[in-house]
Amino acid sequence: MAYSCGISLYEIPTSVIAPVEGDSAIIVAVGTAPVNQLETPSINEPVIAYNYKEAVEKMGFSKDFKQYTLSEVIDVAFSKFAVCPIVMINVLDPKKHKESKEGEEYNIIDKTVTIGKEGILLDSLVVKDTTESITYTLGVDYEISFNSDFYAVVHILPDGTASNEIAVKVSYDILDPTLVEGDDIVGGYDNIEKKYKGLECISQVYSKLGVIPGQIIAPGFSQRPVVAAVMRAKTEKISGLFRAMAVVDIDSSETGADSYDKVYEWKTQNSYVHENMICCYPMVKIDDIVYHYSTMWAAMTMKTDAENGNNPYVSPSNKNLPITGLTTESGKSVYLDLAQASMLNGNGICTAINLNGWKTRGNNTSIYPSSTDVKDRFIPVRRFYSWWGNSFILTYFQKVDSPMNRRLIDAVVDSENIRANGYVARGMLAGAKIEFRESENPVTDLLNGVIRFHQLLTPFPPAERIENTLEFDPTMLQAALS
Repeated sequence: MAYSCGISLYEIPTSVIAPVEGDSAIIVAVGTAPVNQLETPSINEPVIAYNYKEAVEKMGFSKDFKQYTLSEVIDVAFSKFAVCPIVMINVLDPKKHKESKEGEEYNIIDKTVTIGKEGILLDSLVVKDTTESITYTLGVDYEISFNSDFYAVVHILPDGTASNEIAVKVSYDILDPTLVEGDDIVGGYDNIEKKYKGLECISQVYSKLGVIPGQIIAPGFSQRPVVAAVMRAKTEKISGLFRAMAVVDIDSSETGADSYDKVYEWKTQNSYVHENMICCYPMVKIDDIVYHYSTMWAAMTMKTDAENGNNPYVSPSNKNLPITGLTTESGKSVYLDLAQASMLNGNGICTAINLNGWKTRGNNTSIYPSSTDVKDRFIPVRRFYSWWGNSFILTYFQKVDSPMNRRLIDAVVDSENIRANGYVARGMLAGAKIEFRESENPVTDLLNGVIRFHQLLTPFPPAERIENTLEFDPTMLQAALS
């Protein structure tokens, strides 16, 4: 051993570990976008946006929410609730979901031709004379661009062959979102392209973007049972680790539940029953613009969490909604009184009522009334458990493969109890405690590198009903008159 003198310093890891909190309600939306507006469209790739401008630059935007469902998500998240970030997965593929238009004749007005349709793929556009005997050359006879409405505009060049024409025939391909099927939303792994698609892309969100999905939505498609079933499955073991909620819509079309009394039967027959699923009914509107309620509910949940320290302990129920009414998919207005809304809530369905302004209504996940377990039944309790578990994984994954000694056990126990005490002190938890129990850690498991902790976690359930008994006291009257 080398001879030494003087002073030496040594450092050991901090015994209390600073918590890493998973964002509680980040929306991951799977749907369709007007990708023809983009030079390099994202197809079956998770894309994150922190503001309206960024979202439009990455996904395009259309006011036709029925055709382009991710535009609805952008509008609701950034314009109606001002929440961020959101993750979007577009499944509309311009190579697959398109229609060809051949030889449509247009008059030339002021050296321009405007094709008043959304979704045109500019690189597919071909311009010919009205006899279709001459094919004009891009860059020589004409130029093309989008106007502010994203309609394709053909600009006839003054020195080109078409400069004296009064009309031309135009052929082009145009996006057809109606060709997007439930299978496109469900997706999977394409072994030929070596690529994840649709809802399967959720497994890549954390590894690619560094955020944990909190809520999975697919407006316009989640009312299809096959899509909802996969959404429900994707709420567990995201990236092999995390847990989220699926916010889905109940079908309010004429072939679904077009009145409130049909909703529970439709829900149970189509297996919309799970503790990680929130069912929304019906659709909502702002004046003449119709939105899927799942989109509004998810954004309201995100806003509620943000207003409460990015913590899901407060229920998103009984919060103000920026809407003007409820509607079915066919356009029939829906009016629910408190008793009707409570009937839906009692069957695990979230809705909205006009009670001194439009408000969200519902505290139960879709598993209720099949299960009354407080942990799974109440939305804020279920979400708190998922969020706390996600945060635990983020915080202590760094300790995986560390020596299984007492220092490791004490670090986890001390850190978690300190963290829990902070939430209890702020009124966000009724109580929480973590323990290392020898009875749950047999030697056989320890020899295999398995260590177990037991955590007691008690979020506050929502106060669904407040009662006050009024009684007339004659002695007060007598005292007042004496």
